[in-house]
Amino acid sequence: MLHLRMISPPEQTDKVLAVLAANVGVTHVTLARGVAVEPAGDLVQADVAREAANEVLADLTELGMCKSGGITLGPVETVLSEAGDRAVEAAPGDPTDAVVWEELLAQTKEESTLNSTFVAFLTIACLLGAIGVATDSPVTVVGAMVVGPEFGPLAAFAVGLVRRDFRLARRSAIALAVGFPVAMVVTLFATLAWEKLGWIKLTSVSNLPNVDFIYEVGPFSLVVALLAGAAGMLSLVTAKSAALIGVFISVTTVPAAGFAVIAATLGEWHVAFMSAGQLAVNLAGIVVAGVIVLELRPRAGNEGGPVHRFKRWVGMRSLVN
Repeated sequence: MLHLRMISPPEQTDKVLAVLAANVGVTHVTLARGVAVEPAGDLVQADVAREAANEVLADLTELGMCKSGGITLGPVETVLSEAGDRAVEAAPGDPTDAVVWEELLAQTKEESTLNSTFVAFLTIACLLGAIGVATDSPVTVVGAMVVGPEFGPLAAFAVGLVRRDFRLARRSAIALAVGFPVAMVVTLFATLAWEKLGWIKLTSVSNLPNVDFIYEVGPFSLVVALLAGAAGMLSLVTAKSAALIGVFISVTTVPAAGFAVIAATLGEWHVAFMSAGQLAVNLAGIVVAGVIVLELRPRAGNEGGPVHRFKRWVGMRSLVN
C-alpha cells in the first residue's frame, strides 16, 4: 500500500473526503482540521492500494490539491489491518502489476537530470571500463557496469515517450548526449596519460580474449539489451532493486564507451566504431524494452476501461459542481 498525505484548503476538504470515500481502494482516512501552517489548511491522510493510486491522484489533482495545497505519497512497508486487506482486495487488479505514474515520474525525473554527479559517476565508470579493457580484466569491466548511472536517464526517456512528457524525454536525451561524450573525452586524455607514463602498454585490441565481447556486436547484443531493459523497468515499477543491479551487469554500455576510447588511441577505428555500435544498440534496446513494458503494464494492472473512466469523470463533475 501507499500512504497519502495532503494539505487541503478548508473549503475543499469535504470534496477531498468524498473522493477518498468513493474509492474502494482507500482506507485509514484521518483528518486534522486547521493544523497545517504552510500552506495553511487541513491535514488529510489515508492509505491507498497501489492499484487505486492513479485514480485517487487524478481525482485529487482535478480538485486542485497540487496548486492550493500539497500531496505527498510514499510506500507503506507493513500493514496489519483488516481494513487495509479489504481495500487491497476490493481495488481492481493486482498491486504488483500496478504502475503508479506519479511515483515513477518523480523517480525518473530525479535520475534524468544532467548534473555534476551524473557526469562524475559516468566518467568514473568509463575510466573503470577503459582500465578493464587495457588490463584485460573482466572484473574491472563488471565494476564499470555497476557504477554506470546511464539506466536512470534511459528509463526516464522511456517514461517520457509513454506519457508524452517530451520535456522529460528531452532532459534525459540531453543527459546522455552530453554525459557520454564528456566522460569519453576525459577517459581519452587519461588513457593517453597512462600510456605516456607506461602504466598501460597496448599495441592492439585484438589480443584481449577476456573482454573482446564488448565490441563484438551480434544478434544477442540486442536481445540482451531488450531483456535487460525490460527487467530494469520492471524493477523500477515494482521496487525490486536487486533486479536493477542485475541490469547494470547485463549490458555493455559504459564498457563499450571505454573500449571505443582505447581502440581510438591505438588508431583501430574499425574496432572503435564497432564499440560505438555496441553502445548504440544497448542504449536503443533498453529504451525500446522500457517503452514496451510500460505500455503493457497498465493493462496488466487493470486500471479500468473507457466505461470505468467515464463513470469516474461523471462522479468528479458532480463533486466539482
